[in-house]
Amino acid sequence: MMEQYYEIKKQYPDAFLFYRVGDFYELFEDDAVKGAQLLELTLTHRSNKSENPVPMAGVPHHAVDTYVNTLVEKGYKVAICEQLEDPKKAQGMVKRGIVQLITPGTMMSEGPNEAKDFNYLTSVVSTASGFGLAYSDLSTGEVYATHLKSFSAIANELLSLHTKEVVFTGDLTEDQKEYLHKANIIVSQAVELDEKHAEISYVEQNLVNRSEKLATEQLVSYLLATQKRSLAHLQIAKSYEVNQYLQMTHTVQNNLELVASAKTGKKMGSLFWVIDQTHTAMGARLLKQWLARPLLNYEQISYRQEMVQALLDEYFTRETVIDSLKGVYDLERLTGRISFGNVNARELLQLARSLNSVPAILQALTDSNNDVLKNFAKEINPLTGVAEQITSTIVADPPVLTTEGGLIQTGVNSQLDRYRDAMNNGKKWLAEMEADERAKTGIDNLKVGYNKVFGYYIQVSNGNKNKVPLDRFTRKQTLTNAERYITPELKEHENLIMEAQTRSTDLEHGIFVNLRDEIKKYIPELQKLGGQLAALDIFAGFAQVAEQNNYCRPIFHRGRHDIKVVAGRHPVVEKVMPAGSYIPNDIEMDEDTNIYLITGPNMSGKSTYMRQMALIAVMAQVGSFVPADEAELPIFDQIFTRIGAADDLISGQSTFMVEMSEANEALQYATNRSLVLFDEIGRGTATYDGMALAGAIVKYLHDKVGAKTLFATHFHELTGLETSLIKLKNIHVGATEENGKLIFLHKILPGPADQSYGIHVAQLAGLPNKVLREAEKLLKRLEAQGASELTQASEQLNLFATSVDETEPLQKDAPAKHELTEAEQNVLQALSEVYLADKTPLEVMQLVANWQQDLKDEDN
Repeated sequence: MMEQYYEIKKQYPDAFLFYRVGDFYELFEDDAVKGAQLLELTLTHRSNKSENPVPMAGVPHHAVDTYVNTLVEKGYKVAICEQLEDPKKAQGMVKRGIVQLITPGTMMSEGPNEAKDFNYLTSVVSTASGFGLAYSDLSTGEVYATHLKSFSAIANELLSLHTKEVVFTGDLTEDQKEYLHKANIIVSQAVELDEKHAEISYVEQNLVNRSEKLATEQLVSYLLATQKRSLAHLQIAKSYEVNQYLQMTHTVQNNLELVASAKTGKKMGSLFWVIDQTHTAMGARLLKQWLARPLLNYEQISYRQEMVQALLDEYFTRETVIDSLKGVYDLERLTGRISFGNVNARELLQLARSLNSVPAILQALTDSNNDVLKNFAKEINPLTGVAEQITSTIVADPPVLTTEGGLIQTGVNSQLDRYRDAMNNGKKWLAEMEADERAKTGIDNLKVGYNKVFGYYIQVSNGNKNKVPLDRFTRKQTLTNAERYITPELKEHENLIMEAQTRSTDLEHGIFVNLRDEIKKYIPELQKLGGQLAALDIFAGFAQVAEQNNYCRPIFHRGRHDIKVVAGRHPVVEKVMPAGSYIPNDIEMDEDTNIYLITGPNMSGKSTYMRQMALIAVMAQVGSFVPADEAELPIFDQIFTRIGAADDLISGQSTFMVEMSEANEALQYATNRSLVLFDEIGRGTATYDGMALAGAIVKYLHDKVGAKTLFATHFHELTGLETSLIKLKNIHVGATEENGKLIFLHKILPGPADQSYGIHVAQLAGLPNKVLREAEKLLKRLEAQGASELTQASEQLNLFATSVDETEPLQKDAPAKHELTEAEQNVLQALSEVYLADKTPLEVMQLVANWQQDLKDEDN
């Protein structure tokens, strides 16, 4: 057996080999040692008496999925080795072979937490003209292909897709390998098949680009080689160009928190969290796709808007659609399981129930007063025949396993009915036989029983053995208190019943497999229906969100690049604030304004204002209504951001290098149809360096790029650019002081801010009063000296090492100081510790009165 194991393991050196032995899957050698640690299994040894015992660990066959999923989620591959013949019938060694290789990119997620997520396997082929890229989610069968020019573009696509595994053909540099490793992306080798399978020809039939075809062939070949079965659910590959959609790098998507919070990685706090009111898993997955790839085509955007508007207007139609969608299961993944051959009877009933919900949806859309909804209904095929096939074959509450009977209704198959009749009548006959034998023998406690080892038997207690008619009864087993017998008549009926049980179970399984194969013919239609219902689910959700949150339908300019957003809001921030407390702001940038230079204190809302604009643009180009009273927008081709301060651990870049790299992306690739958000450019280096870079970047964006730009900064010196750059305007977030306290107005006002209020914000953060006083004193000195003396002043003053008195310049020929009394020293100490900005005038007057009284008391 170990020779067989080593031979199979040799073919899969990079995978955990789960080797089937009876009711267990065993791990041996290094797999056992590492597997026991990762899976918390008991590590044992085989051949303990030998000099080199073999490490071994095992898991029960019925629980194997849990252990496999754990390993794959940790980034490992698992090869499933099954017994390929019945051990009872095998002559010599039982034949075994790999029936499936499960990898991070081919795991079919089935848990509720993964229902709304994709699991993409990606294929990349390096060619003379660049790279071909194809990707697929095995559970749904979707396949997409594109071609890109550079590895950086490939890396961005891999990160945007959140792919866990890439099949790569071509040369990777050490830096590129390290990059993929840090991104937790497994690189797998391509697999060559002996022949070109029908699935490959089917999937690639519409592709024209050679790079895309090569990547798609490699993708499907890898899937066929690892899954070792027909994959009839794989769909025809869809070719796309990244510039067909609003382009956003994975960094931009993370900065804008489109599908997950940047802090927690969870759905809550993201745009997806706000606008996802879908009721099906496939609807939620499609919405994530839409958010990653907003549209550029005006007609396509308008169609989505029309669907949302129609469902917003038609309340009762929308409610009927939503109620019906609640009964629709995940058609896309159900079809994947049907094709895969691992669907069970309960899941087929889920499919039938889903299809039975469709007629109500069609009726509601058809009865509406809107032609857009009626036309949508005309495109849907409800596939009622498939539902009828299932419900007329499968019992209402079938078991999970399909190999133990109890699946098929009576009346479906005449032979099955005969077997069942034989079993039912046979059991009745056994009861009659027991009563008859008791009467014949006079043994009142005689009983007919059954067990798996001995089959059917007649049991008689030891006290009644003398009454047994030995001419008819043959002893079969002796117990402590009883004897068991068999008769020719009982043996004959035992054979009849056992044959009926075995054959009926096999027959039921065969009927189920035939039903599954029959439904497999409808996979393309089921996948199309799933996509239509997913889109309808999103449209209904968008209408519901618009109604609940008072969103407006945006209007798009064609040929102009004006922005007019009246009373715009940040959808996520508004959601977490008390109702009605969010302060809306306008964004108006006509053809004569390309850059808003935004100043104002920290925490006042500059970043919120910038992100608000980007999220409104994304929502609009996805087809959603937007959080504003009015919105007139251009169709943006790209969004660039430079928001937040963080190192890029994947590429090993510092905060400032990340800042400059993201700025460079915009300067190199933005067009006059792009949207650029820059927050605090230049803060990662020395003041003058940062200010010079920020000013030069603003000027380049103004003179060369022409993109609509929101540029937030604390370099107040840059506000002077308004006089020389005609398409730049200063705006600021209002703030005011009341009784020494800083009050944020969260309102965008024209012109530059008069100050940054940095020390006030530090006070809000709770910095010690001593630090705040010294910072305020230093600020006054710097403002008095002017920016030209900033460097010299900073060298002369050590904020953290000197006291207030030490920062005072020494005067020549200063008069000698008199000796202070104890009371005077106490008052001076108290005075030095007071931070006036957090005191009201009345409180200050009271402090002074107290000090005066202390001094008078000492004099007296």
